[in-house]
Amino acid sequence: MLVVDKETFEAEVLQAEGYVLVDYFGDGCAPCAALMPTVEALSETYGDRIKFTKLNTSQARRLAISQKILGLPVIAMYKDGEKIEELIKEEATAANIEEMLKKYL
Repeated sequence: MLVVDKETFEAEVLQAEGYVLVDYFGDGCAPCAALMPTVEALSETYGDRIKFTKLNTSQARRLAISQKILGLPVIAMYKDGEKIEELIKEEATAANIEEMLKKYL
């Protein structure tokens, strides 16, 4: 799973071709920390077909705001640089993330 930051987000997500999942998390976000192993496991299952990235919003606040990330956790799906779907807060469950992934495989 690729860790992106404000320097690499544009190239790795917004300029990428195909599907890119971004796990937006923050320092001290307990639900984010609880979700991380699930997302990493899904990246091992589906990583050959969808690019998996994660961004620490605590270190990239302006970038998060520019992507309209206002609460955490957020799991967002991008296609060719456009955000096409996102799961926010309580919606960001293992089952919902896997269901979203399967739509784009």
